[in-house]
Amino acid sequence: MIALLPAVAALSASFGWASGIVLAQCPARQLGAFEFTRIQLIACAALMSLVSSVLDLWPAPATIDIPAYSLSVVGGVLLGNLAMIECLRRGGPRLTELLLCLKAPLVALMAYIWLGETLSLADITGAGVVITGIVLATQANHADEVPITGARKILGPVVLLGIAAAALQGGGFLAVKPMLEQGAEPIAVAAIRLTGAAGLVVLISLWPAAIFKPKSEPNAYLLVRTILPGVIGYGFSSALLLYAFAHMEAGIAAVLGSLSPLFVLPILWLKTKMRPDPKAIAGAFLAVTGTAIIVLS
Repeated sequence: MIALLPAVAALSASFGWASGIVLAQCPARQLGAFEFTRIQLIACAALMSLVSSVLDLWPAPATIDIPAYSLSVVGGVLLGNLAMIECLRRGGPRLTELLLCLKAPLVALMAYIWLGETLSLADITGAGVVITGIVLATQANHADEVPITGARKILGPVVLLGIAAAALQGGGFLAVKPMLEQGAEPIAVAAIRLTGAAGLVVLISLWPAAIFKPKSEPNAYLLVRTILPGVIGYGFSSALLLYAFAHMEAGIAAVLGSLSPLFVLPILWLKTKMRPDPKAIAGAFLAVTGTAIIVLS
């Protein structure tokens, strides 16, 4: 029974991220990408910083690679999250989770370019399977997620936003990968990244431009609906996946923690009472399979 706990933890992390992105769709549309991201980053930075302080996980200042963290904060956290939330607002949770599967092949490509890591046949095959799954899934009916006429016309920008989110978030991880390999605590790294991004987004919000103003005035209920998905994702799901990584083979844990595109489908079915399109199901399975091929290689 104990041997099953890490697997259950990784699966629970996938379910948590899927639930969080479904819960995030409505408040993200109400607030706009920037305001939604601002609120989530501030709340989640406070949460992860508190956890790091309580567990005494902060690294020594001399060990912090400022250029790497700066790149990870600006690109991976701030810009990556803004692109993801705008993709979520326009395309819905199912398509967003599918497009984020591109993170695996894009990280493999960036590791090949930046770090000199070899692209294996499995990496190339997995990338092809992921892309095939996403192309297939984008042909599915979007009526349950994009309540806008002319959904096909807006598909292009949604796909570009999803690719940008996957590339930026993947690049942000690669920037701090050397520090993680040298023994830096993942929770502390996450806390530093989130805190830096939160400070930056607060400074940006002081600029009195219309694009940085909320589309709706946040009230207490809307704030809870905005913060809750972040806590589920940055807090509980991340902690569960870290537990899985610590107690089972990393490749298996990574695959089990990447099943959110599959979990999104039944969650949306329960929420909308609309059965998922068979193309969406097949595309999600292919995208997850491609991710598994890359991770396990």
